[in-house]
Amino acid sequence: MLRYLSAGESHGPELTIVVDGFPSNLPVSKGKIDEQLRRRQMGYGRGFRQQIETDTVEVTSGIRFGKTLGTPITMVVANRDFKNWTDRMAPFGEKPEDLKEIYRPRPGHADLAGAIKYDHEDIRNVLERASARNTATIVAAGALAKQLLAEFNILVTAHVVELCDVKAAQLPDSLEQLIAAADSSEVRCADANASQRMIEKIDEAKANGDTVGGIFEVIVRGCPIGLGSYAMPDRKLDGRLAGALMSIQAIKGVEIGLGFEAARRMGSQVHDPILYDGQRYLRSSNGAGGLEGGVTNGQDVVLRVAMKPISTLYKPLPSVNMKTKEAELAAIERSDYCALPAASVVGENVVAWVIADALIEKLGGDSLEQMKDNWAQYQARVSRR
Repeated sequence: MLRYLSAGESHGPELTIVVDGFPSNLPVSKGKIDEQLRRRQMGYGRGFRQQIETDTVEVTSGIRFGKTLGTPITMVVANRDFKNWTDRMAPFGEKPEDLKEIYRPRPGHADLAGAIKYDHEDIRNVLERASARNTATIVAAGALAKQLLAEFNILVTAHVVELCDVKAAQLPDSLEQLIAAADSSEVRCADANASQRMIEKIDEAKANGDTVGGIFEVIVRGCPIGLGSYAMPDRKLDGRLAGALMSIQAIKGVEIGLGFEAARRMGSQVHDPILYDGQRYLRSSNGAGGLEGGVTNGQDVVLRVAMKPISTLYKPLPSVNMKTKEAELAAIERSDYCALPAASVVGENVVAWVIADALIEKLGGDSLEQMKDNWAQYQARVSRR
């Protein structure tokens, strides 16, 4: 039901996203979109680029007087650094004589495979679009999705649980406390002791010209029973969530609930007993992570996402010059030492997008009012079961 197209290069004039499928009459705050873009730029370990860009969104279609029209929404995020790249990223004209083309692909990046796939000699033609700079577009879309979910009291949040070999051990009891603690941490970790050790690990990587990755967790609270479907593989919500999260740059793994730990246990230690309190069904645990058979079961949806270290190393790995075929060190692009806190914000907004899509699919309706009417009817029907 929801779909989007994005366009733009990392050092081009702007990033553009066109979103289709939102209901009409949804109140939209530009400030809330800009806030998500700001959060994406934060986090200990980010590079110099974040000091140049101050991401804000310009809406050019689909919203009037602060409400959606039900038609495609176009949003633009300007690249302030483009002023320093106008000659090197010009859409027309001749290449500058002093243009420094890139021939040394970075291990772990799209450089080599992308250059071969699209027959590019200058690797910049690949890395500009493959860059994680483009996550600003899905964050803008996710920020819209969050505002739709809020109308139905569905909350999506994320926090860092592991950075390299440092793990969060003492987390707050309530979700509200966890959110507050993560928001106050430079690495978005709700464990203060682990947070400090994560900062030290990033400093160590920076001193060594290296990078670090880690794991973040996304939690969705307030999902009703019945989003997604077991009927067809492409409608299973767990598959849709995992696929969307895996589309984020540098993401190499997704777990739902117990994830891989479930494979190490007996079934009696994995599955969540079903209880009934006289009014509704309950669970005494949430090993399933809120999803059974590709369908939400009313519990929190819990996903953990693994991010590899960033591919650009300031002490680069061996590579090959694609022009001369000689052994050389990989190219160095301006980059971060750690983007895990930012990736957690991206993941949060990606999940919000997928959940909003599933909600629209479930409820139908062309306007927010129609969706709310259908929501009330569905909730009443569920309560009778």
